Formats: sequence, C-alpha cells, structure tokens
Amino acid sequence: MSRDQNLLVAQSTVLAPIDAIGEKLGLGAEDLECYGRYKAKISLGAAKANGDAHGKLVLVSAINPTPAGEGKTTTTVGLGQALARIGKRAAVAVREPSMGPIFGVKGGGCGGGRSQVLPMEDINLHFTGDIHAVSAAHNLLAALMDNALYHKQTELDPAQIRWRRALDVNDRSLRQISIGQGGRTMGVPRQCGFDIAAASEVMAILCLARDAPDLIERLSRILLGYTTKGRPVHAGDIDAAHAMAIVLKDALKPNLVQTVEGVPAIVHGGPFGNIAHGCNSIMATRAALARADYVVTEAGFGFDLGGEKFLDIKCRKTGLAPDCAVLVATIRALKMHGGVKKEDLKTENLKALEAGMANLARHVENVQKFGIVPVVSINRFSADTDAEIALVKEACKKLGVEAIMADHWAEGGKGAADVARAVVKVADAGKSKLKLLYPDDMPLIEKIRTIAREIYRAKDIDVPKPVRDQLESFEKMGYGKLPICIAKTQYSFTTNADSKGAPSDHIVTVREVRLSAGAEFVVAICGEIMTMPGLPKVPAADAIDVGSDGRIVGLF
Repeated sequence: MSRDQNLLVAQSTVLAPIDAIGEKLGLGAEDLECYGRYKAKISLGAAKANGDAHGKLVLVSAINPTPAGEGKTTTTVGLGQALARIGKRAAVAVREPSMGPIFGVKGGGCGGGRSQVLPMEDINLHFTGDIHAVSAAHNLLAALMDNALYHKQTELDPAQIRWRRALDVNDRSLRQISIGQGGRTMGVPRQCGFDIAAASEVMAILCLARDAPDLIERLSRILLGYTTKGRPVHAGDIDAAHAMAIVLKDALKPNLVQTVEGVPAIVHGGPFGNIAHGCNSIMATRAALARADYVVTEAGFGFDLGGEKFLDIKCRKTGLAPDCAVLVATIRALKMHGGVKKEDLKTENLKALEAGMANLARHVENVQKFGIVPVVSINRFSADTDAEIALVKEACKKLGVEAIMADHWAEGGKGAADVARAVVKVADAGKSKLKLLYPDDMPLIEKIRTIAREIYRAKDIDVPKPVRDQLESFEKMGYGKLPICIAKTQYSFTTNADSKGAPSDHIVTVREVRLSAGAEFVVAICGEIMTMPGLPKVPAADAIDVGSDGRIVGLF
C-alpha cells in the first residue's frame, strides 16, 4: 500500500454515524454536538462526568524520526483497533494535526493505511476549528495589548513585550517583523514576530485546562511583558482573559471521531512535541479513560521530546501515569540511524542496523528511567529481511524488552494484535510506577541540565548570562517550581539535526527561555530550532488538489 492509497482507504471506508461511535463510549445524543454526520464535540458536562473512573493508559512514543518514517500515529491507531479486536473496550486519544506540516514537509497527522482516524481530510484541514480558535484567541490578546499600549492604558515597555502573534501555516518571513509602521495612527512602532499556532501558549493552556474556569484563570496569567521598572504585566491586567475564553469556548470541548475500524477516537489539541509540549488535552485523555478500559495516546516525535514532556509536564500536573509505553521504530529508520542513505534502505545491512539500534536502546533506557515498562513495536516493511528482524528482536531481548513486528498499516488492527496482547500483559501486571525526572524544587537551570544529561546524554548545557539572568528572574517572580519544556530539533539527541544514532558528551546550548505562566512551564529554546517553521523547496501543498466532485487528492 502506497501513500496515495492512504487517501483511497480514507475515502472508501464506510463511516458509522457519529452517534453510533458515541454509544460505544456510553455517550448519548445529548452528550454530543454534531459537526455533520461523522464528527462531534463532546459536551463539557459529558467530558467531565465519571472523571474518577480510570482505564489503563498506554503511551505511544518513538525513536528519533528520520525521512524513512516510523509511523507513531499509525501505530497508535492500529493498536487501538487491535485492542478492540482482541475483545477490549478501547479508545484512541490523539492530537490534532497542524496545517503547517500538512502543507509543508510532513504531510497529514491521522495515521496511515488501514490505521487512520477519519474523516481524514476534515481532521487534517479545518476539522472543528480548534486550531483556528487558538490562533484567533492568541491574536485577540495581541490586538488588545497593542491597543492598550496605543491608548496609554498600560505601562508595558514596548521594548520588553514578550507576547508575539500566531498563525497555523509555516511562514519563515513572519518570524521577525516590525509593526506599528506608517505614522502615529498606525500604533506603537516595535519589533514583533509570529510563532506557529501549535507552539502558542494558548494551545498549551487549552490542553492543560481542567475546565472552563481553569481555562480563564490560566489565560489571565499569560505574561505579556514588563514595564520600564521591571514589573510583569499579564493578560489579566488588560482584562483580556474572558474575551479570549469566549473565542475558545467550543474549542475546549474534545472532538469525537472514529478509526477505519470504527474504534472511538478523541482528537483534541496539542501537536508539535519539538517546540511545544506536544500532548493532547487533559479533558480528552480523562474523558477516554472514564469510558474505555484501555486508552491509547501519543506524544510528539521521539521519547526524548514528546515522551519526556508527557511525563514531566502533563503527568506531573494531572496525576495521570501510563500503565505501559510503546516505542515505535522501523528497520528502515534504524538503518538510517546507522548511517545508511535513504536510497539504499531496501538493501540488507546488518552492520548499519546494529549501529542504529543504539538509538532505540537509548529510548528504551529513558522510558525505564521513568519507571514505565516499554514494549517495542516494529512497523514491518516488505524489504525487511529475516536476518534484520532477528537482529532487532535479539538486541531488544538483551535490553529486557519485547520487540514485536506489526503490520497494522496494511492489515489494520489484525496486524497489531500481537502488540496489543503484549501491551495488555504489561498494563495488567501493574509494574509501571511513574518516577518524575526531577523535583519541583530543583532550580530551573538544573532542571534543564538534568534533562540534557539524563535524557540526551549531554556532557553539559551552555547557558549565556542573559538567559541565566532570565531564569533567575522567573524564580524571583515565583515560577521556580515550574517544569521545563525543551524546544529542540526532533531529529537527534543533540541540537544538531544531522547527528544520528545515540551521541553522548555533547553540549546543549540554550538560546532563549520563555515563561508560559498560564500553561505553567518554562520553554527552553535550544540550538537553532525555530518556533515558526519554514516551507521546504517543494512543499507538500504542491501535490494537493481538489477535483470537480469535491474530493481531495494528494493529501496523506
């Protein structure tokens, strides 16, 4: 099955009406707010009901991604379908795709083949408007802030404003801009810039809010900047939080859709584990756990980024803890980590595969550091040889974990049934006991150092004095107990995207830190990572079209 066939599967699948999917989770018509026949919002009341009932939580993560592909979302969906096939009451709880990578380089975020969440075209594009609402609320705050500045209703120092603007499209030209140009009536001239909407603090707040009152409280704590005397100014100081909450009132409600095989899927918030915390919403995860015996969720990119943040940020703040972790890899990707070029991946290369296994081994060790028991799922490709498969299984056996070949892309839940049985065995054994990587009371700079040393195996961190001073100021403001959200390339344990495998003893340079007071974490921007991505020379948008019958082609 090729990538083009992803769309064929999505468009040929006969979908069940969304109320029938809701019934599988005990949701009635009164609990759903339908957006057409096949997608719906779960009402806030239903999302919070039975919140103390907990199924087993399965976290899906992966090795560091490569151009060869790993299939983390595909595995998440396939595993959910497989659990249902072996008789478990299962649900999938995943993140919403951003249009940035859809029209950029990565493509869609709904899985692939016979393990997709549907309707795929809707979810990948405008869906129910959640990410648009995040952008609108973010930019509403920016407009209210600049208006207060123009009318001298705030003492904000234009040179110390920290709140930028947001857009759900990759646009490098907007990374740094000048605004307020053209004369006195055009506003206060100053420097500004755009981040992609998924990296907005508003997105993180939406995902971490417990309910509507908590959403408003978090929005009010957003740091806008400082006065000339160094006093922090927050969104609540210009009375912006309630207006923002109105824009977000529907976006706060989790979205219900279905997989190819009719398994309920709650898709809500939180992409981009490299520059954001990269987790779906708390409300979505809890709603699924309250109504399913096994809930399969995912975290962005490799375990070093999304997985670490899922545990150190989301679980720290909510009390959630995975009962099992699934690490996704492909033999193709492991060979790339061993030095093989993409065009040579179909040729058996045991030496490169053995070298590339170091990346998977590092991630296994990191999962185990958190006290979580991992299972390794290897996505099968037709070029995988018996010798390569045997090498991977034996190497994982030495690590004390089980590696299972899976073919859910081509076969759906049937192809991941062995993975599902292994996950159930681990989850039901109850041996996973979450241990956070660092305590709340550790200084912020030491939290960054701990992540770099323990997860990335760095020798140390390089933190310029202005950045150290900024961290100290956050602590003086009372934010020293917040966790850290590292923004770093997803392609390597280092800050160099080209450094594959499992490098050690490197230096992680912290270029900038940002306080997300409402989301309750501190972002540490490392290396050359950008919070507004750019488009490649040939963007994915070039291949996407819509026919005269309204059917989309080229989207995967």
